Amino acid sequence: MSSIAHRIAALFRIKANKALDKAEDPREVLDYSYAQQQEMLQKVRRGVADVATSRKRVDLQISQLQQSGGKLEGQAQQALAAGREDLAREALTRRTAVASQVTDLQTQQESLQDQEEKLTLASQRLQAKVDAFRTRKETIKATYTAAEAQTRITEAVTGIGEEMGDVGLAMQRAQDKTEQLQARAGALDELLASGALEDATLPAGRDDIEAELERVTAGSDVDQELARMKAQLPASSTPPAVEGGGPRQAPPDQEETS
Repeated sequence: MSSIAHRIAALFRIKANKALDKAEDPREVLDYSYAQQQEMLQKVRRGVADVATSRKRVDLQISQLQQSGGKLEGQAQQALAAGREDLAREALTRRTAVASQVTDLQTQQESLQDQEEKLTLASQRLQAKVDAFRTRKETIKATYTAAEAQTRITEAVTGIGEEMGDVGLAMQRAQDKTEQLQARAGALDELLASGALEDATLPAGRDDIEAELERVTAGSDVDQELARMKAQLPASSTPPAVEGGGPRQAPPDQEETS
C-alpha cells in the first residue's frame, strides 16, 4: 500500500507541475519578483528612517542633558559663593549623574549612527540590484514576447498549432463524412437499379408484375375510349360498322342487273 500511495503522490506532483508549467507565464513571474524586491527595498528604507529618527531623538536628549549639566554646575558655584557647601555638593552630585547619562546616550548614539550607515549602504546596494533586475526583466519579457509571437506565426503557417490543428481535424471529419454519404448514395442507386431494394415511396405489396399489368390495363382503357369516340362521329364521315358478323349485302342496283 505504501508503494502504491507513493506512486500516486508522485504522479499527482508530476501532473500538478505540468499543469502549473503550462499555465505559468514567465512575464507575470518576473513582474511579481520585481514587485517583491520593490517591497523589500521599501522595508529597508523604512528601517533606515526609523534608525535615523531614533538617533535624532538621542541627540536631542544628549543636548538637553548637557544643558542641564551646565546649569547644575552653575548652581554649585553659586552655592559655594553663598557659603552653602552642602547645596554645592548636591548640585555637583546631580551633575555627575547627568554626565553619566550623557555618556550612555553618546554610546547609544554611536551605535545608532553605525546602524544607520550600514542600512543606508545596504539600501543603496539593494536599489542597484533592483534596478539591474528591472532592466534584465524587461529584456527577458521582450525576448519572450517576440519568441511567443514567432512561434504562433510559425504554427499558424505550418498548421501545427492547437487552433489550426482543430480546424484541420474538422475539415478531415467533414471530408470523411462527405465521402461516406457519397458512397452510400451510390450504393443505394445501384440497389434500386438492380431491384434488390424496393422504392419506399411505392404502395406496399406492389411488385414488377402488378406494375406491368397496370400498364397493359391502362393501354386497353385507352383503346376502348378511342373506339367509343369513333362511334360517336357522324355517318357521312365514317361508314357504320357491320354488326353480327353476317355476309355483307350488295346494293339494290347490283341485284337487278343480276
